[in-house]
Amino acid sequence: MDDRVIIFDTTLRDGEQAPGFNMNLEEKLRMAEQLERLKVDVIEAGFPIASDGDFLAVREVAKRTKSCVVAGLCRTKKLDIDRAWAALQHAKSPRIHTFIATSDIHLKHKLRKSKAEALADAVWAVKYAKERCQDVEFSAEDATRSDPEYLVEIFSAVIDAGATVINVPDTVGYSLPWEFGELIEMLIDKVDGMDKTVLSVHCHDDLGHSVSNSIVAVNHGARQIECTVNGIGERAGNAALEEVVMTMRTRSRAFSCDTQVRATELYATSQLLTDITHVPAQPNKSIVGANAFAHEAGIHQDGVLKNALTYEIMTPESVGVPGNKLVLGKHSGRNALNARVRELGYTLDKEGLAKVYEEFTNLADAKKVVSDADLAAIVKRAIAAETATVDKELQIQ
Repeated sequence: MDDRVIIFDTTLRDGEQAPGFNMNLEEKLRMAEQLERLKVDVIEAGFPIASDGDFLAVREVAKRTKSCVVAGLCRTKKLDIDRAWAALQHAKSPRIHTFIATSDIHLKHKLRKSKAEALADAVWAVKYAKERCQDVEFSAEDATRSDPEYLVEIFSAVIDAGATVINVPDTVGYSLPWEFGELIEMLIDKVDGMDKTVLSVHCHDDLGHSVSNSIVAVNHGARQIECTVNGIGERAGNAALEEVVMTMRTRSRAFSCDTQVRATELYATSQLLTDITHVPAQPNKSIVGANAFAHEAGIHQDGVLKNALTYEIMTPESVGVPGNKLVLGKHSGRNALNARVRELGYTLDKEGLAKVYEEFTNLADAKKVVSDADLAAIVKRAIAAETATVDKELQIQ
């Protein structure tokens, strides 16, 4: 089994489809440059038929990207594939990514096609794309709600037609991890020619299982994960790239494979996306959230001060975060308080620390977080009071 997992980043396509995340050409190019520094394997730059802006973005990303495959999405339609190839043809490593829905509910209500018609469209599209581009990916939209036997049939047919990558999307985030793992295992076992292709997964987070489903799929034989920075995307989003990468990196003994992603660029990539979209990751977001390496509880702070491994399973530096932080609040203890006082340039004896701690806890009860300025003011008052006491005692003597 291949020990390399391909990271297919679709931040610029599926991620941008999330409401409020639109990016212009310059912003897409900035993001693509950072994704290349991050060392993702594939950048899905957009949906060229969607608009002139998307076409230009895919074309310019394709022209400028040197180390990554650049993919463009298209339906199983001649106009879509022609438009995608026009945008991709100057790429160093182009990929045409074509898709059609395969679930009964999509076939009946959206496409109004029979299974036979959808299969014929898929085979035709892959053959047509293959005449233009050697690297062709086929996706069965809503695969996890599709008839498994139909998936076997359509995947076998498109592989025979020349598809190099077969993608299994959990388009609406419906699957549970063990179900998804069983589906991947079944497809690997039953699809003709699957050993000649890369099996990919594209999981959405509607039930919160996108990363788990992706990771389980890898352990059942998938070798490409489609994901986005910060997990952005349609509805509840996609599998978060940073979570996928660091799960495999941190729990490496549980996997026989890894990605080539440069993990120290994860935080910078997340921050760039925030800068471009003006939508930050939630504070408690794994890996890149503001609180991912922050500690407020006194017991946790004491442990981290003694050895960070007590409460951190990866170092902040390993993902590009400058360092952890001890947040001073009502749950903080004396050790964390004293450590911050020292960082601010003050030294307190035991009695002085007790007085500062008392005033600090009173303020912390009234405020969510005690700032460095607040703490410095408390310490200065304590030092001034101590100095005044000493002066008074000297006068008495």
